[in-house]
Amino acid sequence: MTAPLLLIPGPVQTDPRVKAAMAQDIAPWDNDTRPRYAALRERVRAIAGGIAGTHVCLPLQGCGHFIVEAALRSFVAPGTKVLIPSNGNYGVRMVRLAREAGRVPVVLEIPEGEAVPAALVAKALAEDPAIGVVSVVHSETATALVNPVEEIAAVVRAAGRRLIVDAVSGFGAIPFDLAAHPETDAVVFSSNKCLEAMPGIGFAVARIDRLEACAGNAGSWSFDLSDVYRHALSYGWGSIRFTPSIQALAAFEVALDLFDQEGGQPARLARYSENARVLWEGLTGLGLTPWLARERQGPIIVNMLQPPDPAWDLQRFVALLKRRGFLISNFSTTALPTFRVAAIGRVYPEDMKRAVAAIGETLAEMGVRRREAA
Repeated sequence: MTAPLLLIPGPVQTDPRVKAAMAQDIAPWDNDTRPRYAALRERVRAIAGGIAGTHVCLPLQGCGHFIVEAALRSFVAPGTKVLIPSNGNYGVRMVRLAREAGRVPVVLEIPEGEAVPAALVAKALAEDPAIGVVSVVHSETATALVNPVEEIAAVVRAAGRRLIVDAVSGFGAIPFDLAAHPETDAVVFSSNKCLEAMPGIGFAVARIDRLEACAGNAGSWSFDLSDVYRHALSYGWGSIRFTPSIQALAAFEVALDLFDQEGGQPARLARYSENARVLWEGLTGLGLTPWLARERQGPIIVNMLQPPDPAWDLQRFVALLKRRGFLISNFSTTALPTFRVAAIGRVYPEDMKRAVAAIGETLAEMGVRRREAA
């Protein structure tokens, strides 16, 4: 049986060459491995717009949540305030990560599906000088909305505060140039998602001066980014602290080659944006109601409100669609029930057209006639 095409926001569909790179045994500390690993760190720093001598790439074993927690622990001192604008499920998760790490999240509540206004961030910072850091989700995977991080960064810089950017779902496609943002302590992301590699590694591209200034904050050896930095200084940039997801790193190396061959971030954003356009127009053409208006639709996923028809059942819909060769998320991540279809991964506009056709066939098989949400 042919595996279905993954149309989920992670893990994403990968190129066969990326998958093939996993099928090997590798010694992480071998002298042939070290230079390859060190080169990967430089390539990732460059994608982030990091400056040699100012920024470093710090890998960490684990998923995107691990690297977000590591950044909060490393750059926010215990018991101090961090402003977290929250307009979706991943903002909510960031609040929990900060609170359980012993930090004091100051939550800026924004209605779900609305972008974070930079003016509200500026107002919150002006009203509370005890807030030293702002931590924001760039691409809110729950809703498909992209927050205006450039504008938020500008007000953070003007207020003399620091910034952490959770770019887990958008890094490699949605641009953010660290060289233009001295207020940013770190941008964090994972090996999966828009870089189209395997899950298992988180990355922070961080400022060296801030890593040195914040040493001792983490309260955790595993999640201390300053310790990851110190380890590299002591043992070399090709050395890996603890046992890594080394096969995932091998796959990541291939994925970065494919990223470069495609044309890097601009080309990847263009492909995903076209994928999202085909999905949004195709699904609305089937009579479904989009979660976001077209002008607010991001390039990562497309969310549709679940149809009000009594024949609708999300689990059955997902199962029948899977039989037609497409696998989507079988849960909703928004306040109102939705289903989401990812536009990222090794997928193309023609795949999106086929997915739309399969979704139409599935709805017809289920007898879902009332498709437009009230």
